[in-house]
Amino acid sequence: MIRIAVVGDIGSGKTYVAKKFGYPIFNADDEVARLYRKSRKCFNKLKKTLPKHIISFPIKKNEIAKAIIDDQRNLKKVIKIVHPEISAKMNNFIKKNKKKKIIVLDIPLLIENKINRKKDILVFVSAEKKEINKRLKRRSNFNLKIVRKLRKLQLPLEIKKRRSDFVIKNNFKNNSIKKSVKMIKKKILLNV
Repeated sequence: MIRIAVVGDIGSGKTYVAKKFGYPIFNADDEVARLYRKSRKCFNKLKKTLPKHIISFPIKKNEIAKAIIDDQRNLKKVIKIVHPEISAKMNNFIKKNKKKKIIVLDIPLLIENKINRKKDILVFVSAEKKEINKRLKRRSNFNLKIVRKLRKLQLPLEIKKRRSDFVIKNNFKNNSIKKSVKMIKKKILLNV
């Protein structure tokens, strides 16, 4: 099984690019959102750890955001609870799709959390900072302070870019992304 991992800045279009590959995708952000909506176990742990911020089930993202804004250390507390859950879900996803030729991992902190394997094919999504910021501001749950704190968790983008096997320049035009993904898929499948 070939593992393609899509990496890049927050808001650079990683999820959009991941979908264009047309293979099963593990999207960590979607899994976190699902965890907040459905996991009583996660809620109880977060409530116990952050009693002033986590009020009711399902967990609201703005409660998590407020906890992180109030104290940077709360981000580490949230990560300590959430990451093992997401890691287990990722392992189940990989097991379930082990007969697939290719799977795509859309995990924002893949490299930082050392989840990537040596043989993973890293695809870096590059986009103009100005365009990213414009798009982030359109998100309903946009919070600049949170974005800055999350960016601090990430390796510098230049390092991620250098470690990547491929770079896709996202100009947020569908055709250029389709072409880039098609070319990358072709190269990957030629080397199998």
